[in-house]
Amino acid sequence: MINSYLMFHTLVLPPQSLMDSTYSALKKRVRETLLEEWAPLFPTPGYYPHPPALNPRPFMGLGKFVARRIHQMRSGKSYLATHPTWRSPDADTSCPRCGLEPETFVHAILACPWRQHSRSRLLHGITDVGPEAPLWSSLPLLKRLATFIGVTSMGFPPTIFPPTTPPSSPPFSLSPPRVPPPVFRVFSLAEV
Repeated sequence: MINSYLMFHTLVLPPQSLMDSTYSALKKRVRETLLEEWAPLFPTPGYYPHPPALNPRPFMGLGKFVARRIHQMRSGKSYLATHPTWRSPDADTSCPRCGLEPETFVHAILACPWRQHSRSRLLHGITDVGPEAPLWSSLPLLKRLATFIGVTSMGFPPTIFPPTTPPSSPPFSLSPPRVPPPVFRVFSLAEV
C-alpha cells in the first residue's frame, strides 16, 4: 500500500495501521478464494489426506533428497511395500524388514521392530505422523525425521538395500575411524 510520507501533504490518507489491516484482510480473502477455485479444477486425490496450501511445507526447507522422500511417503507414492507405484498390484505388502505388518508410512516410521534401535536414538518426541501431527510444523522434529530416514535408508527400492538382521550397534560412529600410524622404513645407502 501507499505510505503516507510519500504522498503530498494536502492529501489525507487513513492511518497506516488501518491500511495494513485492510491489506492483510484482502490478502487472506484472495488466498482463500484461490484455494476454493482450485479445489474443483484440481481435486486432491482421495489417498492424500493433507489439505492444499499456498505456502511451502516446512519439510521443503530440508535437503532435496530427504524432502522428496518425505513428500513421497506422505502421499503414498514411495517405495514402501503398501505404495503401489513401483510394484505390481498383487505383490506382497508386508514389511520386508520385519514381516509382521503391511509396510505403511506409520509402520515404517513408528512401529517396525527392525528400526527400533534407530528410532529410540533419533525420533525423540515423534509419536504421530498424521496430517495434523505437530511433527509437520516443527523444524527440530522434521530434522530428526530426516536423519532417521537417512540412517535407515528408507525410501529406496528394496533391491538396493536388501533387509538384513536388525543392527545391534549404531550403523555409524560419531568418532573418527581409527587409522593405524604410518610405517616408515629406513634405507641404507647401499639400497638406494
